[in-house]
Amino acid sequence: MALKPDRIESYTDISFFCNTVAERGGIVVHLGNGGSGVSMDDASAVVAYPTANTGTKPAGLLLNDVVNLDLTRQHINWHKDEVQLGSKVTLLRQGQVTTDMVGTGVTPTAGADAYYDNDGKLTTVSTNSVKVGRFLSGKDADGYVKVDINIT
Repeated sequence: MALKPDRIESYTDISFFCNTVAERGGIVVHLGNGGSGVSMDDASAVVAYPTANTGTKPAGLLLNDVVNLDLTRQHINWHKDEVQLGSKVTLLRQGQVTTDMVGTGVTPTAGADAYYDNDGKLTTVSTNSVKVGRFLSGKDADGYVKVDINIT
């Protein structure tokens, strides 16, 4: 589990697809041109966790688990915010979450700027990435941190 249920969703976006298995709670980036115009179902509007943060543009914090299930044998668990691979995902653009998707060795403090690293985890280091928010707490005993996301 990468997100706790206590969150404030001020601005979310449901216009992007995710074609890779992913755990919720980290920053996903735009792939390709991001689709065309105002179309809500453009298959080229795709997001994924970055493989490198050089030149990537953050799309939002992923609020769904993207899973690859055989839907003829089992159902999606809607209570866990799961979506099938290749489906639309919900991205948080502005709001507050409590997540454990923090880079290895990163020790955030309240008030520190939040960036994302090469795999979409939050970090305090700005190397080649864009500011995506501000930490509102340090890590708790389970590794969770509260963060204010503001992707404009």
